[in-house]
Amino acid sequence: MNHLIVRATTLALLLTLSACGKHDTPAAAATAASAAGAAVSVSTVVAQQRDYPVQLEATGTVTPLNLVEVKPQISSTITRVHIREGQFVQAGQLLFTLDDRSADTDVAKARAQLQKDLAALADAQRQLQRSQELLAQNFVSQGAVDQNRALFDSAQAVVAADRAALQATQVSQSYTRIVATSAGRAGIISVFPGTLVQPTSPALVTITQLDPIAVTFNLPQRNLGDALQSLRDGGGRVDAVLPEGRGTLKGRLAFVDNTVDANSGTVKVRAQFANKDETLWPGAFVNVRLAVSTLRGAIVVPQASIVQGARGRVVFVVEAGSKAGVRPVEVVYAAGADAVVTGVQVGDRVVVDGRQNLRPGVPVIERVAEAASAPRRGGAAGSAPVALSARGGPP
Repeated sequence: MNHLIVRATTLALLLTLSACGKHDTPAAAATAASAAGAAVSVSTVVAQQRDYPVQLEATGTVTPLNLVEVKPQISSTITRVHIREGQFVQAGQLLFTLDDRSADTDVAKARAQLQKDLAALADAQRQLQRSQELLAQNFVSQGAVDQNRALFDSAQAVVAADRAALQATQVSQSYTRIVATSAGRAGIISVFPGTLVQPTSPALVTITQLDPIAVTFNLPQRNLGDALQSLRDGGGRVDAVLPEGRGTLKGRLAFVDNTVDANSGTVKVRAQFANKDETLWPGAFVNVRLAVSTLRGAIVVPQASIVQGARGRVVFVVEAGSKAGVRPVEVVYAAGADAVVTGVQVGDRVVVDGRQNLRPGVPVIERVAEAASAPRRGGAAGSAPVALSARGGPP
């Protein structure tokens, strides 16, 4: 009886071990295979050497290069609105007309006064000429001539004052016609015919220039020299990444502020973009990338190939005889899927997938990684960017 119980217990244990073996993970199987000396399947990419642009990433705000708040210069009443909300206006285009009856009256009065004083000036001139002729005939004294000359000079001064007064009233009259000082898009119109407006009133409308347009963002103080050098060279390339995958706009660095913010340790910069299609809108936030320098002859590998070990970062490579080897590396910069490293030679076949199952000297079955053979978006090899956070350091 005891013999039968022992046999049953042994059979149950064997069945349990068999069931557990059926559910072993592929990783465990691969580890066991590598321990037994079997080859491990891996995917590789070739380490490349190319010039690698270093870019700073930041969040910027779209700002217009020209924004004008249209306000009246005199107190009057709106008689007519000549534009619509959202309309594109040209420089010099008539926007609003104010009640000009008082201004017209003042101009008419100034002109009448000028005509009156011109007549007095002509009479004074005739009196001076007559007295000079009589002095030549010794009919009047020199004092009479001097008196007439003084009257003539006084009349000339009065006429000059009248002309200045007329010009002042004409300037006031021009304030009844409000025109656009620059081209742009009209915003919300807050007045209607019959509205009383004053110079201290809110803006009648805002004219915003949309093309070209600017994006303002901050850079760390340590990158100030790079930004200034880029500005001296004509402005470095700045990419504005549109949200929701709507593409990228290319612009140029146009301005670097003259002070560094002591609180944040950053400097404000501005890039300018062509905006014919009105893709960028004032007040919107966009991600920007500013090219500040280029790493010449950099060795580039995928970030996914780097393994963080107890002694630092390493990558596995396929050596002669299809054996796995290890290379200690130092990451210079990292961005997206790429990393610029030292410690790897050009042409080394770097393991991307399957590295978790490798040990130095283990045989490998090599296949080319799909990501390595696919063309890189955004241009040919050699133009891939390194992005750094505007807060500093690799992301």
